[in-house]
Amino acid sequence: MQVNQVAYNMINADDLIERARAGDEHSFNQLVGLWYKRIYNYAYKQCSVEEIASDITQRTFIAVFRNLKKLKDVGSFKPWIYRIATNYCHEEGRKMSRARTVPFTMSTSEDGHTSIKEEGYAEGRFFNPEQHYRQKELEVVLLQCLEQLTKDQRTVIIMKEYEGMKFREIAEVLDTSENTVKTWLYRGLKQLKSHLEENRITKETLGYEQ
Repeated sequence: MQVNQVAYNMINADDLIERARAGDEHSFNQLVGLWYKRIYNYAYKQCSVEEIASDITQRTFIAVFRNLKKLKDVGSFKPWIYRIATNYCHEEGRKMSRARTVPFTMSTSEDGHTSIKEEGYAEGRFFNPEQHYRQKELEVVLLQCLEQLTKDQRTVIIMKEYEGMKFREIAEVLDTSENTVKTWLYRGLKQLKSHLEENRITKETLGYEQ
């Protein structure tokens, strides 16, 4: 029932946006509930730090609240909100690059937010500690490999492979051409595959489809 409700809300998201843009606070809260997890997951894959991902998500929705009335076309909400989140991700990325003095590390909360972990554990499924630990290891390795890509390659891969965005939407978010997006994706996936193979991880092991 809950999954069906989420699907229903996504289908009727334009109506929510219209009402929220008109100042309906309840509709805006529903809109946040509909998008919060997706934006958090996106930010988390970009920065690999829970606290920073949460901060990016909060700042994104504050910006959405302040600027929603300026959005002329509700059909552009998806690339619009990802553009806001992406700008904050890149801003935090620059800060982290300047501040980082130790090798990359990452912690993972018990409830988890990333898609890799969630895809492995449907509600009510038997808990397998060994499999759970292995998936955490894979998550760490994948995020480390993503971090080795260029900013644009990493962003495009996350948007296309994990967020299911269209090339047109990604191009709109990044203010570039679709051909450029495709080039970044191709080169990024090639590099990602190479990094994963260096860690002896195949797409079968990871459940990742190129």
